[in-house]
Amino acid sequence: MAETHPVQLEGTGQSYDCAEDDTLLRAGLRAGLGMAYECNVGSCGTCKFQLLEGEVDVRWQEAPGLSKRDWERGRRLACQSSPRTACRIKTIVNQEFVPRTTPKRVTATLVKTVDVTHDMRELRFRGPEIASFLPGQYALLQLRGVNGVRAYSMSNISSGGREWEFIIRRVPNGAGTSVLFDQLRPGSEIEMDGPYGLAYLRPDSPRDLVCVAGGSGLSPMISIARGMVREPGLGGRRMHFFYGARGPQDVCGEPHLRELAGFGDRILYYPVLSMPELDESGGWNGETGFVHDLVSRVLSGNLASYEYYMAGPPPMVQAALKLLMVDHKVPMRQIHYDRFF
Repeated sequence: MAETHPVQLEGTGQSYDCAEDDTLLRAGLRAGLGMAYECNVGSCGTCKFQLLEGEVDVRWQEAPGLSKRDWERGRRLACQSSPRTACRIKTIVNQEFVPRTTPKRVTATLVKTVDVTHDMRELRFRGPEIASFLPGQYALLQLRGVNGVRAYSMSNISSGGREWEFIIRRVPNGAGTSVLFDQLRPGSEIEMDGPYGLAYLRPDSPRDLVCVAGGSGLSPMISIARGMVREPGLGGRRMHFFYGARGPQDVCGEPHLRELAGFGDRILYYPVLSMPELDESGGWNGETGFVHDLVSRVLSGNLASYEYYMAGPPPMVQAALKLLMVDHKVPMRQIHYDRFF
């Protein structure tokens, strides 16, 4: 077993143990501490900390979430740092980051794959115990031969089974998706760590829901939709589900939503093409443009009267955030999102 070291959170009176084969962030979350984070893979910078005492190994020296100035000031990313000695660190700790479900590291087995589009696939894994997570959360996958972990959101919901399902888009020349699409076969095993993520379904919201997805951001939004249907407290709520695709061959999500009670009445689906020139057949008669503009057109009244869930490429999320927060003054507490870097 890997050696463990104590980690002290400056100014909080809190401490925890972290193994050398874990990260400061994930060990802290496993200990039930509310350490700030978002992407968990080194891109966003939310988990920055100041190393006051001790030594750490940095897993990804060039992680974009840390600037050269951060490095010079002794800042590091908790999601990319493993302890070599006892450490004392200064970081953001807040109740909102305390895990609702304790993340665990498990070995999971691929049991089935289903193609969703020409470059998106649903992969179904089975773990050794009941899969416990909230609709909209993600897990970290460690793939053989790939440096670092990859974050993917679940598309299913936790319902007493051992399944973890993901809808994943192939990234051209992507090391992680090359393994997932080309090397894994039913029976293959991977290491999985989760759940993580703060963009989970809020069952106590008194507002109708809006889901905005792009690319493989479809996965957590399908989980949110499935969770809404199963959640008694949201029995009277409606959902507007927007999906931004490039061309007609990228449009997806509707078959998954059609399986849910209330589709077409309680759950409304709006696909839109950002690159209609890819419609070589000329058969597309639906909406064109950016998905956030379609949100504005469809919900033309009071946009602040909805609860928003979003997942997709950072430009899509940033444009939607501007629309909601700047143009329509939607309170941040009503907006829940993950950015896929």
